[in-house]
Order: sequence, then C-alpha cells, then structure tokens
Amino acid sequence: MDYKAVFAALEIVCEDNNSNLCGPSDLPYGAVARRLVTCMREIQEHGRALEPVIASFSAIFHHYDFDAQTPGNGYRTLAKVLLSCLLHIIHKGRYIASNYNSAFFRADHNASEMEAYCSALCQLRALLHLAEQLIHDNGYGQLYSLQDGDLSRQFVQEYSSMHKACFYGRCLGFQFSPALRPFLQTVVISMVTYGETYSKQQSGLGLAALSLLTSGKYVIDPELRGAEFERITQNLDMQFWKSFWNLTESGLLAGFSRIASYPVQVNFTLSVPPVPLQLPLASDPSLTATVSPPIAHWGPGPVHMRLISCELREGQDSEELLAYSRGDPPTISTSHLPWVQKQPRSPWLLIHFHGGGFVAQTSRSHENYLRSWSKVLGVPILSVDYSLSPEAPFPRALEECFYAYCWALNNCHLLGSTAERVCLAGDSAGGNLCITVSMKAICSGVRVPDGIMAAYPATLLTTDASPSRLLTLIDPLLPLGVLTKCINAYAGAHSQTVQTAAGSGSLSALGRDTAALLSDLTQGASNWIQSFLDPMRTTGGTRSLSSAQRGPTGGAARNPAAQCGAQVDYPEGFEPMRSECLAFVRPTSCPIIRNPFVSPLLAPASLLRGLPPVHIVASALDALLDDSVMFAKKLRDMGQPVSLTVVEDLPHGFLSLYQLAKETEVAADICVEQMRTIFQQGNLRKRPKPGETPPSASQSG
Repeated sequence: MDYKAVFAALEIVCEDNNSNLCGPSDLPYGAVARRLVTCMREIQEHGRALEPVIASFSAIFHHYDFDAQTPGNGYRTLAKVLLSCLLHIIHKGRYIASNYNSAFFRADHNASEMEAYCSALCQLRALLHLAEQLIHDNGYGQLYSLQDGDLSRQFVQEYSSMHKACFYGRCLGFQFSPALRPFLQTVVISMVTYGETYSKQQSGLGLAALSLLTSGKYVIDPELRGAEFERITQNLDMQFWKSFWNLTESGLLAGFSRIASYPVQVNFTLSVPPVPLQLPLASDPSLTATVSPPIAHWGPGPVHMRLISCELREGQDSEELLAYSRGDPPTISTSHLPWVQKQPRSPWLLIHFHGGGFVAQTSRSHENYLRSWSKVLGVPILSVDYSLSPEAPFPRALEECFYAYCWALNNCHLLGSTAERVCLAGDSAGGNLCITVSMKAICSGVRVPDGIMAAYPATLLTTDASPSRLLTLIDPLLPLGVLTKCINAYAGAHSQTVQTAAGSGSLSALGRDTAALLSDLTQGASNWIQSFLDPMRTTGGTRSLSSAQRGPTGGAARNPAAQCGAQVDYPEGFEPMRSECLAFVRPTSCPIIRNPFVSPLLAPASLLRGLPPVHIVASALDALLDDSVMFAKKLRDMGQPVSLTVVEDLPHGFLSLYQLAKETEVAADICVEQMRTIFQQGNLRKRPKPGETPPSASQSG
C-alpha cells in the first residue's frame, strides 16, 4: 500500500469537503455541516502530522522482520492499521462530497461516522507516538523492551486512561477483513448484552426477553455499544469472561458447530487416571524414564482428553480404550455401527492443545477445525482438556499436557496410530503449551515430538511493551485488560478461590435461554447491523444520538486527566482522548511469568536446543505478532529449524473462525500444510539427540 498516495488522497478529500461545506449559507443541514467541517479539519491536521511518522517507519521497519521473504512485525502492523483507517475516511469523505445535496443523504448518520473515525485517528496517532519511543529506546531489530520497566509502565498507564470506545462502536473491526466485521459486531453486542444480564437473578422467558431488548439498543446505538464494551473490558471480571467464552461449550451452540463441521466416526472424551508412566529414554531406548502424574496444587488427578478421528481405526473401538471413556455407555463400537469399515492404524498422530488464554474453553470449542484436520490429514487427533486458571494456575496445565503427551506415546495403539510421526499443534495458549511440553520432553530425556505447529502462540506472558501489543488498546478480541487478567491468572496471582456469580458462573448455570439468545444473535445480528449501520444499504432507521448531543467526544475526555499521573510526552498541541472510566490493570510482576516454561521467549538456549522443527503461523493484525517474530528469530539464530508465516487481515484466534470467511479458510489451510510437512518429513531429517545442535533449517512462509 503506497502511503504517499493515501495521504495525498486524504488531503484532497478534506479540501473538497471543506470547500463544499463552507459554501453558501443556504446549504442544508447547517449544524451538521459545521460538525463535518470541524471534523475534516481535525482529520487533515492529524494526516499532516502522521505522514512523516509513517515515512520514518517505512524506512526502517524491514529491520524488524523475520527475514526478507516474511514481512511482518508490529511496526508494519501499526502503519497498516493507520492506513486502513485513512482509507475508510477517504471512502466516507468521497461519499459525503458526492451525496451531500441528495434528498436521501443521512446527514447526522454520516457526520457521526466521520466523527467516530476522526476519534480513532486521534488515538492511532497516540499509539504511533508510543511506537516511536519503542524504536528509539529498544535495541536494533528488537521488538520488546524486556529490561525497560518505564516503557512498559507507560504502556499500561496509557491503556488505563486512553479512550477506546470509538474502536468498539462505528469503527469496530475496520482493520480486519470485511467478511469478519459482522462476526466481530455480533461478539461485541453479545458480550455487552450478556454483561448487562450476567448478575440478574431472573431465569426462563424473563431473562431471554430482557436480553433481547438489551441487545436491540446496542444494535441501534453504536456509541452506547462502544462505551459499554469499554466499561466491561476496562475492569474485567474474570469469572464473567470465562462464563461468556464458555458459552461456546453449551449444547446448542456446539450442536450448530458440529452440524457445520465434517462428520467423524470417532469423537469421545477420555479420562486417564493418574498413574506413573514408564517411557524409553531418547538417548538409550534400553533405559526408561518415569513420568509422574500431575500433582501441582491439589495432588494427583485424572487428565481429560478428546479423541477425534474421521475414520474408525484399529484400536479405537477396543475395550481397553473404551474403559477410559467418560461417556456412558461407550460412545462407539463396530457392533453398533456395522457399516463402518475399520482402517489400519495411521503412522501419524496429532496431539492438540487448545487456546483460550489458559482460562477458558475446552476441546469442544475447537472441534470445528479439529474435525477438518482429521479429515484432510487422515490422522487421529488427541486434544487435551487441561485444567484452567485461575483455579489451576501454572504448572498444572503444563503437567497435564506433558502427561497426556507421554500417555499418548505409550498408548498410541489404542488411539489408532503407530506414532511413527507425532506432531504437536495448538493456538494461542495452546501454542505456548506445545513449545513448553517439548522443552519438558527434552529435560526429561524422553522422545521429543517430530514437529510443532503453533498458531499465534503466546511466548512472552508479560505486559512488556512491543509495537504489536499496542494493538491491545484497540483490539476487541484481545484487550490489554483481558490479556493481563489471563496472564495473572495463569501465574497464580489470583491465589484466592474464585467465587462464582450467582446463577451464571458455571456452564451448568448459564441456562438454555441465554445460549438460545446468543445463537439467535449469531444468526441475525449481521443482518440487523447491516440494515441499521450501512449507509449504502439503507436510508432509514433510527438514528443514534449525535456527537453534539453526547458531548464533543462521545463520552471521552480531551483533558489528559490529572488522575493518570506521569504522562507520555506527546507532541506540543496534541493529546489523545481520555476515558471517563479508568482501568485498573494489575502489572504482571509475579516472578513466575519469567519462568522459561511460562514465557519460552525468555528460555536460555540450553532449554531450546533440541526442539523439533517449529512452524509458526501468525497474523499481521494480532497483538501477539511480535511474540511469534521474536521467538522465530531466537530459534533461527540458535540454528534451530523454524519457519514463520504471517497471514494478513485476520484477528487473534482466526482458527476458530475458519468457516466464516475465505481468508480464514486460507489461513487454516496454511496450518494444515505445515502439519503435513511435519508428518511427511519422516525420512528427510534425522532427529537430533538432546544437547546436539541440529543443522539450520530456517524457512519463511
């Protein structure tokens, strides 16, 4: 994208609108015209200030890429997000200039749209200023300031005080693929609706009716929706967050997901008792190592897993395996399905660790793409339902995942595999667990997996500042408040027992009405939103309150607010908008977060040497992009085999959205191909022994 052409077009659009709207005094919409003129002048000022910033970024951001064939880092992303915002402004400005005198022109609506993007542009200007500080203070090619506590404190402080509602209202998801914006709008509307009814004691039809009425006002009023979403995420209740995202586990929503997914012959959960395991040593198979069951926090306990296989294979219907089944009666048997032809064991085995910030979801939430993987790769998949934080902080999840990995190696014959090639796969928190389980295998001396496919992994569980993490100030799926809560929960900073909110703290208490409501929202909100908010599709509908009615900044304060303490030194005459609802973000100061088995980016070379080939698939618009880039660089510089692929225009968590858009399907296919590469390299690379340095096999995606 040619930034010079974008800024030139912005200047022309601003001038055209200013000249048109400052014309004869008999123009219609006098008050709206004044609003638009003020807005366009402010946009013009921001544009002129930002062009040299983007020019300076463009001159140096290639130094932060993984390699020349893999352009991707937080500085590139910030520039891309800014240009996306400017393109929306240009498009809207041209529409206004061409249609202002039309009888069907929705003056107040279009003015509100432009004001929203003007607010977003103001806040993006502040983020780019923070990014300039990172460039100045970080080492050459370094995306994180791991030793600069002041920068990280400034980052957290700015998140706490900066206005963010503009990114959750009319501008929601502007940086992502257009096909995903209705989904993001549905998520935000669902969350604010659920937040309003979360602590209500009502049930049945009363709760469903209240939720439906509540959702309607957030569909109609984008500013109200943005303000409420900001309020919820500024000071997030962890139990609310877990409860909301665990709605994907409800029977109704999971049922719809299964209907839309590939059918599979095997899909049932296992509960493996906590008994010590004996595994051969990788260096000398005649000797064995003992793997103890998980014991952290509350002692030995069973490990839960889900087996998914597109085809029924030898061993999967055995009495020995079905004895582990959590279902009653056993879920599958050839006697029940006589038409199913049993296939031989696969030479491959895929072990999966799900994402969810270490605090939410299970394998059930990720079934949609796991079923697809099993079909496309022809491989049985064992997905681990590890215990979640804050009830089970580190190292419980790691212990359970490592134990499940070792159990699968010993019992692969029951899973329909000979385990000649074993691949670990996971997304986000699951990607972190793939890496740390492999590190634990190296330390234990047992077999290391043949490869890792990590999608947008979290490799640094701190609030250290990086350019891509500045996106947490605008990202609806991964705000900094959410990220920090998840990190602190996994680190055990929330040591007290978490109390469940009455009537809504567990899946069993969510109720069918709320699940049904969100299912209806999922199906219908896209159409509602388009009909109310898309000026190209409708000329009627209820209008939101104008900015003039709400106040000059839609609920945000222009005053820097002395409450914020020491401020970032912004350019003279510029100050970002401040939120009226300040956030309390607890710093990630717990020493555990710098444990290499929590933050593998901080691991010494001795713990990373001997890792199998690591294939990372990241998104350019993900707040955790820099985690992937820096970890891939670290492995490459050690001579470890690693590849990095950066996909465009998608949010964090895109694997769970793979059925929603062509772009997410393509990204999911990239993940599949990386796993296929791992499985098919059986005879191409000899496995290095622990302590050996493998030949460099750095790749780019």
